[in-house]
Amino acid sequence: MISAIRRSPISGPKAFAIVWFGQVISFIGSGLTSFALGVWVYQMTGSITEFSLISLFFTLPGVVLGPLAGALIDRWDRRWTMILSDAGSSLSTLFILLLLTAGRLELWHIYLAVFMNGVFGSLGLTTFTASTTQLIPKEQFGRASGLLQIVQVGQFLISPFVAGALIGAIGLQGVILIDFATFFFAIFTLLIVRIPRPVITAEGQAGKGSLLREATYGWRYIKVRPGLVALIVLFAFANFTTEMSLVLFTPLLLSFTSPAVLGTAMSLGSIGYLAGSIVMSVWGGAKRRINAVIGSMLLLGLFMGLIGLRASIPLVIVCVFMTSFWVPIVASSNQVIWQSKVAPDVQGRVFAIRRTIVLATPLLAYLVAGPLADNVFEPLLAVNGPLAGSVGQIIGVGQGRGIGLLLISMGLLLVLVTAISCLYPRLRHVEDELPDVVFEKPILVDSGSPVVNLAVN
Repeated sequence: MISAIRRSPISGPKAFAIVWFGQVISFIGSGLTSFALGVWVYQMTGSITEFSLISLFFTLPGVVLGPLAGALIDRWDRRWTMILSDAGSSLSTLFILLLLTAGRLELWHIYLAVFMNGVFGSLGLTTFTASTTQLIPKEQFGRASGLLQIVQVGQFLISPFVAGALIGAIGLQGVILIDFATFFFAIFTLLIVRIPRPVITAEGQAGKGSLLREATYGWRYIKVRPGLVALIVLFAFANFTTEMSLVLFTPLLLSFTSPAVLGTAMSLGSIGYLAGSIVMSVWGGAKRRINAVIGSMLLLGLFMGLIGLRASIPLVIVCVFMTSFWVPIVASSNQVIWQSKVAPDVQGRVFAIRRTIVLATPLLAYLVAGPLADNVFEPLLAVNGPLAGSVGQIIGVGQGRGIGLLLISMGLLLVLVTAISCLYPRLRHVEDELPDVVFEKPILVDSGSPVVNLAVN
């Protein structure tokens, strides 16, 4: 089979479609384990803080190791980098499965495995994003970005619904075993495709040097472009509020319903994410991407806040649907801006730095979500709490209502910050002030490496 793979490598849009499908299956499997472990930890400890630490340890590697990963992505063969990512994640999953089977699984084991998954996951996701530029024509970036969002749909749409049912039928071990098998499918799809190396641009040449110098080049590239800096700042804050809400969502629903209903609600609500991704993959997005980013983010914040308004499953499902619908539109529109403005051979470094900065604020969210909910907001809306007679008359009192108030606060804060960001001209005009990157005829330098000059549209 290996010889057949070598003789007939698949490249271009067809390769993108094959790898994309493999990642969809892999993300569904990862979502099964993520949901099941989250429920297991919360039910074992009853602590929102310990539950939120799962997200913290998964995100931490992307912040700490992101710049280094970006430099390696631009140095290494991108297909084999993704294979390494999937293989490493599968071993982390196997580690949890073996400990669980032996009856020796402890909380710190989960944190360690999640951390390692974060290491390999951040490497793979950034590589796939950067590889898209090599596989898809520029005019299809918007649709491809919509399809990239669908990769995560399975994790939020299919996985919670399936995992909620499977936990009772085959147990946590069976769920994790399914996840382990999906990694092999993803690796197979990578073995049968070819992802070409990006041509070397003048900017790529300027960023060459030691590993440390290349790891920091992404930030040097970004900081001289104020519009891109503003985009990063806005998305960093948006990630803080949305990740805070995401961490609180499971405890919120478990305060008035069962894990099975939680899984169903997450799946049904996340149909909105699928709908938004499909819209982007078919439509391709607005001509003015920055307008789509700002407008969609305002609506995202509004519906995110409404999730906490009442302890009502129908209300939660509707609001999660509407919140989720705008997420892929925001993310895809933002991604096209970056793909169009950043030279392909430095996208690994630039995208990794962008991801590092944007993920840093969720770390703060994971750290403060539990203490804020447990020690501040929940007591405020306890029966006879300080806000029971005022805010409590609107959103209710008792267990989970403080979490609801915190969700409302995060949604309103995102709306306010997004509206204020519109006042900054560098952000509003980022698409006009930064030229699109296009290629002239490649030339060869003395080393024989292909180099292209950058022109503008």
